[in-house]
Amino acid sequence: MQHFYGLQEVNVKSAWLTIGSFDGVHLGHQQIISKLTAGAHAEGASAVVLTFYPHPSVVLRDPRESFYLTTPEEKVVFLAEAGVDVAITHPFNDEVSVVPARDFVTQLHKHLKIRQLLVGHDFVLGHNRQGDVPALRHFGEELGFSVQTIEAFHKDGDVVSSSRIRGLLEAGKVDQAASLLGRSYSLSGMVERGDGRGRHLGIPTANLAVSKELVVPSAGVYAGHVVVNGKKYMAVSNIGVRPTFEAEVLAPRVEAHILDFDSDIYGQEIKLIFLAHLRDEQPFPNADALVTQIKTDIIHTRQILSN
Repeated sequence: MQHFYGLQEVNVKSAWLTIGSFDGVHLGHQQIISKLTAGAHAEGASAVVLTFYPHPSVVLRDPRESFYLTTPEEKVVFLAEAGVDVAITHPFNDEVSVVPARDFVTQLHKHLKIRQLLVGHDFVLGHNRQGDVPALRHFGEELGFSVQTIEAFHKDGDVVSSSRIRGLLEAGKVDQAASLLGRSYSLSGMVERGDGRGRHLGIPTANLAVSKELVVPSAGVYAGHVVVNGKKYMAVSNIGVRPTFEAEVLAPRVEAHILDFDSDIYGQEIKLIFLAHLRDEQPFPNADALVTQIKTDIIHTRQILSN
C-alpha cells in the first residue's frame, strides 16, 4: 500500500474514495472499507482512504491530550491489512479549514480521478460544513463520480464510534472496547528507565513512554500481552500513580511486568495489548502486601490468558 502525507504527490488513474478520521479503524470503519475495497477492485480501480491529521475537532474545537486511538502510522497499518491501496494522511490546520467544499473536492478529483465516493450518511466537509451529501452529489454530477452513503454501524444497541470507544477505555472497560474495535486495544512505546523499584521487589517492570496524544485506559491493573521483537509474552500491566510509594500525585505511568521474561529491553519499542481489567489501582499498607497482591494478579492473568 502507498501512503502519502498530502495530495500533491498523489496521482491515481481511477479511484474509489472514502474520507474520514478513521481513528481506531473500528468495526464501523471496517464496514466502509470492506465495501470500498470490494467495489474498487471489482472495477480495477484503486481503493483510496483520505484521513486528516490532526483531527479537525482537535484543531477547531477541543485541543486536548489523550484523544487518539491510533497514531497516523498505526492507522495506515490497519488500513493496509484491510486491503486499501492508497492512504492519504492530509494535514488539517486553520488554512485547510476555510477551503470551500467545492474547491477541495475539485482538488481531490484532480489527483485521484474519483469514480465513487463513499461517505457516512451525515458526512460533511469544507468551510462552514457546506460539503454535505446533497452538495457532494451535485459536485459528482459535474465532475463525473457517484456518491454512496453508508449507514452507521450498530453493536449492542448503539452506534460504533471512536468517541464511544474512548469512553470505554477511559472507564477501564478494555474488553468492551475490543468488541467495538474488532481487536484488543494496544499502546506502543519505547521502554525507558524508571526508579528500579519493581526489580528491587522481585517483580521487574518495563516502563513504557507513551505518546501524550493517545488514549490510555483508566488507572488500574490489566491482564494482557506484550510484544517484544515480534514475540508475544503474557503480561500484567499497571496504569497509575503508584499510591503505595508516591506521596505526591504524579502523572500516570504505564508499566508492565512481562511473565517468563528476563532480558534488557531499555530503549526498545514494545507493544502493550490490553485484554482484561483485573482490578482498580489501590494503596497498600506496605511493600510486602503489594507484592502479595501482584503475585495474585499474575495467577489471574495466567488463568485468563490460558483460557
